[in-house]
Amino acid sequence: MGQVVIACAESTDDFEVIDAIDIGDDLASAIAGCDAVIDFSFHEATPNAAALCAEHKKVLIIGTTGHSDEEKADILKHQSEIPIVWASNYSTGVNTLFWLTRKAADILGPDFDLEVLEMHHRHKVDAPSGTATTLGEILLDVRNQQKEALRHGREGITGERTDEEIGIHSLRGGDVVGDHTVIYAGAGERLELTHKAASRETFANGALRAAQWAVGKEPGLYNMQSVLGLE
Repeated sequence: MGQVVIACAESTDDFEVIDAIDIGDDLASAIAGCDAVIDFSFHEATPNAAALCAEHKKVLIIGTTGHSDEEKADILKHQSEIPIVWASNYSTGVNTLFWLTRKAADILGPDFDLEVLEMHHRHKVDAPSGTATTLGEILLDVRNQQKEALRHGREGITGERTDEEIGIHSLRGGDVVGDHTVIYAGAGERLELTHKAASRETFANGALRAAQWAVGKEPGLYNMQSVLGLE
């Protein structure tokens, strides 16, 4: 992702890459000359990046996932000092899907059964994806339900589907960048909202858009819904 971000930034006159920092490199030596730091690294590295951004009053864009609760707390304590944009997915299309998912669930109401289906490349090590997890959280919020309502796959004699459960299913194979579908199944009709990513450039361009948007904003915690004006 770091290489894709650099390539996308260099393809336009809107951005200048000051430095490319890998894990183990000295971020402190490069941070003074930038407006924003875009973090697609490793969960253990983000708290240090957040501390340095706070020290130098720089915008922080977080694309890294997998943080522990302690790491999240270390990062979030700086939201009163700098603008932080933190999202599970920086795709403009996916964040539009998040908005549409909430709107559709609210309009259709409790008579529609909810299912989430995602597919990624064969090398992805976690399931469900962060994006599918966010979709599930949105549906839970609309239905005012707890995470115990999520049903991760089905096997054997499961009994009839309950009105409360929300299914989440993960497929793996090939080189799929990321497909996500939210299914609303009612009596006599079905609505499906689908997003398919064909390139990682969509995530990189979204992160760059977030950085451009956040420069000059008040300190606080934002997400791509904030960037796109969808909140």
